Amino acid sequence: MSELVRILDIEPIDLDMFRGHTPEGETRRIYGGQVIAQALTAAYRTIDGRHCHSMHAYFIRPGDPKIPILLKVERVRDGGSFAVRRVVALQHGQQIFNLAASFQVPETGFEHQIEMPAPPGPDGLMDEDELRKAAGDDTPRRTWPIEVRPVDPMPHGKAPKMEPTQSVWFRAREPLPADVAINQCALAYASDMTLLDTSLRPHEVVWSEGRLQVASLDHALWFHEATDFSDWHLYVQDSPSASGGRGFNRGSIFNRAGKLVASAAQEALIRYR
Repeated sequence: MSELVRILDIEPIDLDMFRGHTPEGETRRIYGGQVIAQALTAAYRTIDGRHCHSMHAYFIRPGDPKIPILLKVERVRDGGSFAVRRVVALQHGQQIFNLAASFQVPETGFEHQIEMPAPPGPDGLMDEDELRKAAGDDTPRRTWPIEVRPVDPMPHGKAPKMEPTQSVWFRAREPLPADVAINQCALAYASDMTLLDTSLRPHEVVWSEGRLQVASLDHALWFHEATDFSDWHLYVQDSPSASGGRGFNRGSIFNRAGKLVASAAQEALIRYR
């Protein structure tokens, strides 16, 4: 079983209640994408015959990686076509995160989409570990269950002023089962990995300074098409605005064939301490 599938394999502990675990090696706080993915997985455990088409989440407190996450699902509504679930994530008796997700019985209808840009493909691009080593940084780092290859990477250890846009190719590092729910939850996990960075690119910020304070505040995803996240996807991101210590970011996620499979939006805390 791959690390990502293990992360999504939450433990049922009571009716509509589940326990999520954090991989070893996390020391400061839980990665936000993990909580998103585990909460969406918990919602899926109460759904039958429908697929998630949208989810909206708020990060309330930092997650503690030393203890499990309690996930409590509320069955808000089961209609003829749509079902709604609310998931609250708890640690130390307090909410750290909540999510609302809507699920729909598959159906056909009108179709259109924006076109995928035509950047260099993932083959031949360096992943983030290779980019760090090429810049002379051999510091051991955790190997994430998502492989990311930036199309237009920020120079390592430097902070030139750049446009608030970026594109990366990404995919699950190990093959995923052919299941719509698992692939959506894996995509949700990955969608938080680079989105916040987009709002920092115009501001000449060096992450290693140590005085930068960043955190995801909310996160939304819309799923347009089923997809196989074991294969490469292009994440096209932009940040239309930053103000009030917050950066707003958007993303369009295309499969390798050019199909728009999901869209993301996020507001994040970005400020110096």
